[in-house]
Amino acid sequence: MEQVNELKRKVLELLKEDARRTPELLATLLGAEEEEVKTAIEQMEKDHVIVKYATVVNWDKVDDERVTALIEVQITPERGRGFEGIAERIYLYPQVKSVYLMSGAYDLLVEVEGRNLREVANFVSEKLSPIDSVLSTKTNFTLKKYKQDGIIFEDHEEDNRLMISP
Repeated sequence: MEQVNELKRKVLELLKEDARRTPELLATLLGAEEEEVKTAIEQMEKDHVIVKYATVVNWDKVDDERVTALIEVQITPERGRGFEGIAERIYLYPQVKSVYLMSGAYDLLVEVEGRNLREVANFVSEKLSPIDSVLSTKTNFTLKKYKQDGIIFEDHEEDNRLMISP
């Protein structure tokens, strides 16, 4: 695991807020040299600290009927590989958006996306559940997304009331 110096950490925080920020703007915001910022970004891309620049989309604003499900999966770890082999087998499916190793009542949390409920249900019954190491699944369908990656999806009014102290 790479040690991230203070400049790189600040660059990451600023890019997480808005990945469209240029090295020139980042350098200005951080009081650093543009070349130093460019080098830091290039190194983090090479080392896969920065994996991808992505857009967060509020799909509810688009005429799109896609369905998201969070699936709790209990598994038996594989001898010699633990959870890694099963997690890899699951995350290679194109409909799987995220896979997390969890502590608690289940082992993996799998985020799946499909065109409709039936497509997600078919994925669970035909692809996920038949895996030998899978003991059980519990599917939770997302009804509405309010916030993702720190970004609030709904328009909301700021609370501008004055604080009153006794």
